[in-house]
Amino acid sequence: MADVLWTAEEIAAATGGKVEGDFSATGVSIDSRSIEPGDLFVALAGVRDGHEFVAQTAEKGAAGALVSQAVATPAVVVPDTFKALEALGVAARERAPQARRGAVTGSVGKTSVTRAVEAGLRRAGKAHASVKSYNNHLGVPLTLARMPRDTQRAVFEVGMNHADEITPLSKFIRPHAVAITTVGPVHLENFADGEIGVARAKAEIFDGLEPGGVAVLNADNQWFDLLKAEAEKAGATVRSFGRDGTSARLVDFLVEGAGATVVAQLDGQAVSFPIRQTGVHWGPNSLCVLLMLEALGVDRATALAALAEFAPIEGRGAEQTVAIDGGSFTLVDESYNANPVSMQAALATLGARKVAGRRMVALTDMLELGEGSPRFHADLAGPIAQAGIDLVFCAGPLMMSLWNALPQERRGGYADAAPALAQQIVSAMQPGDVVMVKGSNGSRAGAIAAALSALGRREQV
Repeated sequence: MADVLWTAEEIAAATGGKVEGDFSATGVSIDSRSIEPGDLFVALAGVRDGHEFVAQTAEKGAAGALVSQAVATPAVVVPDTFKALEALGVAARERAPQARRGAVTGSVGKTSVTRAVEAGLRRAGKAHASVKSYNNHLGVPLTLARMPRDTQRAVFEVGMNHADEITPLSKFIRPHAVAITTVGPVHLENFADGEIGVARAKAEIFDGLEPGGVAVLNADNQWFDLLKAEAEKAGATVRSFGRDGTSARLVDFLVEGAGATVVAQLDGQAVSFPIRQTGVHWGPNSLCVLLMLEALGVDRATALAALAEFAPIEGRGAEQTVAIDGGSFTLVDESYNANPVSMQAALATLGARKVAGRRMVALTDMLELGEGSPRFHADLAGPIAQAGIDLVFCAGPLMMSLWNALPQERRGGYADAAPALAQQIVSAMQPGDVVMVKGSNGSRAGAIAAALSALGRREQV
């Protein structure tokens, strides 16, 4: 039986609410579709008012609800359910003073780094972490509210689209250690001052840092000096990683089959260790993970063991062997999201691997890049050539800029939207080929990956 996370009285004390029917909850949910038996359902306003689903969640086994109006099920009634969720998150943090908390943000790689840090924390003891990409004004307080009182260590993913979004999230978490994986040209349409505005927005992660906290920063990023200055202004101890890192310096990244060996210097000590990743960005990312785990009190042996077992996440580099007539091809699924930084890293990774057939890519629009969007797309022609990509398939109006920049021999196919492109790629596949699918969530790169995955018998690599 699951441990009790919250009693109705504890919820009422944390939120200033009134108990209407006693209950105890073993989880917290804001989504009626994924409710689990024993959950507290928080009825938030949205496209649909969450109160419309309270009875339905009770039928699915919800223990009670957090509501702002009378309902016919056990509940805690509050004036504002969103503010009550925030208060519940703060209460969860305050009742677990022993928990060392980490927060991860960045233009690229924050979800994968968060998941890898989580893997290390779970090896070291009772751990808690964000699920999926719960990194916004709802996801962060929800993740806090779900944190058990006996948690020893926790890690939270923190995202943003605009300035002034990260500060309140960081102040909710009150992290002991933070990491900024990198800063690049993302969400530029929301920043009048361009990429420097993105860097300053990411630096808001320091605003909630506990006294004496640690900031783990990418020394190879052009905004390192700005971020370092902001971190030190907040009283943080800066630990840097990358080829120019002083705390964790990347010496080499050697791809070997379905994994790689990272060669590095950690505080001057030579180390090499295996990881189950082939993406070139995992050289610096693995060092970021090690520094974060160190800052959260995890010993190096435990951290290295966790990294050695951490597999690529679906949509972020996971691979499949897909059977077709005459043999099989390899699908590299990078479809979760894309921006110029992650796109170039993915292309370089594909170019570095040995293939029996051809290197192919299926690319959909990179979104939220502002006025420079056509240039960012067209500029991918250079990295594509450097990586030795044989065929390029493009989908979406923005990718037309890349299509026009490609030489004829590299043009595999073009479609206005992702679903229409899938069949063109299927028709072109040959045994031994490797195809990587990448694009922004909103441009439906995942639809292409799903269509290719469904072609035949699948075998996880």
